[in-house]
Amino acid sequence: MIKDRTAATDISVSESVAAILRDVKENGDSAVRKYAEQFDGFKGESLLVDEGKVKEAVRNMGEGYMRMLAKACERIVEFHVNQIGKSWMMESDHGTIIGQIARPIGRVALYVPGGTAAYPSTLLMNALPATLARVKDIMIFTPSKADGKVPDAILAAAASCGIHSSIYRVGGAHAIAAAAYGTETIPKADKIVGPGNAYVAAAKRMVYGEVDIDMIAGPSEVLIIADETANPRYVAADLMSQAEHDKLSSCILVTTSEGLIRETEAEISLQIGSLSRKDIIACSLENYGAAVLVSTLEEAFDISNDIAPEHLEIMTKDPLRHLPKVQNAGSVFLGENTPEPLGDYMSGTNHVLPTNGTAKFRSPLGVYDFVKFSSYSYYTRDGLAALRDDTINFAETEGLDAHANSIKQRFVGEVDEQKFGGEGDEQ
Repeated sequence: MIKDRTAATDISVSESVAAILRDVKENGDSAVRKYAEQFDGFKGESLLVDEGKVKEAVRNMGEGYMRMLAKACERIVEFHVNQIGKSWMMESDHGTIIGQIARPIGRVALYVPGGTAAYPSTLLMNALPATLARVKDIMIFTPSKADGKVPDAILAAAASCGIHSSIYRVGGAHAIAAAAYGTETIPKADKIVGPGNAYVAAAKRMVYGEVDIDMIAGPSEVLIIADETANPRYVAADLMSQAEHDKLSSCILVTTSEGLIRETEAEISLQIGSLSRKDIIACSLENYGAAVLVSTLEEAFDISNDIAPEHLEIMTKDPLRHLPKVQNAGSVFLGENTPEPLGDYMSGTNHVLPTNGTAKFRSPLGVYDFVKFSSYSYYTRDGLAALRDDTINFAETEGLDAHANSIKQRFVGEVDEQKFGGEGDEQ
C-alpha cells in the first residue's frame, strides 16, 4: 500500500523533470529564472536573497520566535553532536601505520520545501548537522511565495543556524538542477540533502552520480503500535498529524485491541472537523489509512518491521520494553507522551527520515551525511616484506600480474628462491 502511493505519477513526473534538468544544464541562470517565475512566483533579477533581508526577517519575527528557534537548535545540536565522525590512527607490527581521516564535504545544498507552507524546522534539521560537520560552504534553496519573497520564518531560521548568505529563492526540480550542475551565479554542490515533493525527489534521483544525495524522502507516513492501554484520543490525533502533510500520506494503526480501533475511528470523526487541513486528512486516511487487528504485539512488530515506517509510535503499557523488537524504522516515539510532532520540532532528533520502506537500509539525516572518510596506510620495508608473498599470491590468483609485479619490483636482486605459496608445496 505504501509503495503504491507514487506509482501513478512516476512516468509523467520523470518526463517533466528530465526536461527541466536538461534546460538548466544547458541554459543556466536563464532557465532557473524562467522556472522560478513559473512555479515559485519569483520576481526580480537576483536569485540570491540579500543578507539585509535575513537581518530584517529576524527583526520581523521577533524575540519570542527567535528564542523558540534557539531552544530547538540547542536540542538538535545536543542530539547530533554525538554523531560527529572522527579521524583515527593505529600502529601495527613492523612499524606500519593505518588509519582514517574524516573530512567535511566541501559544498552542500540544503533543500527546504515551500509552496503551500513554510518549514523552518526542516532548515534546522538540514543546516545544524552540516555546521556540526564543519561544512565550509552551505547553500540553501527554498521557493519564494507568490509575492516573490522567501518567508521571514525561513530566513530567521537560517540566521539562527549562523547562515546569512548563499540563500537562493529557488525551489522545485530547477533548484536541484542548479545545485547539481551549477550556473553562472550558483556554484555546483558536492551533495544535495533535504526533502521535497515528487518533482524534487525525481530530480534528486536523476542527478545522483553528478552529485551525492542523502535519500529520496516522501510522502510522509506513520505507523502506531498500540495495545488496550492506548488512549484513542491520542492515537487519532497522531494519525491525523501525519495525514495532514499530503493526500499521499500513509497512516496505519496496528493493535491488539478491537475496541481501540472503534474508539479511534470515533475520535477521528470528532476531531477532524476543527482542523484546517481536514480535506487533505480525510483523503489521506481514506486512500492510505488502515487499522490492522493482530493477536499479539509480536505480530504487530513483525508487520512494522516489514513495512519499515518513517515514523513508528509505540503506545503500549511498557513501551521501552518493546524497543529491542524494532528492526526497521526511521524514528521511534515511545509512549503516549512522545507524539511524532515533538520529533518534528523540539525533541532534538532529525525529522528528515527514510520513507517507503527504505528504513530497512537508510538512516535519518545526520552529521555523518556531511562527512567523508579517507583511509591511509604507511608500511616500512619490513612491513611490506612480511606481506609480500601473500600479496603476490593473491594478485596472481586474480590474474593481475601487474599488481604482483608492483610488489616484486621492490625486492629485485634479493635472494629468494622459494616459490610463493608457503613451505608445504614440495611435500
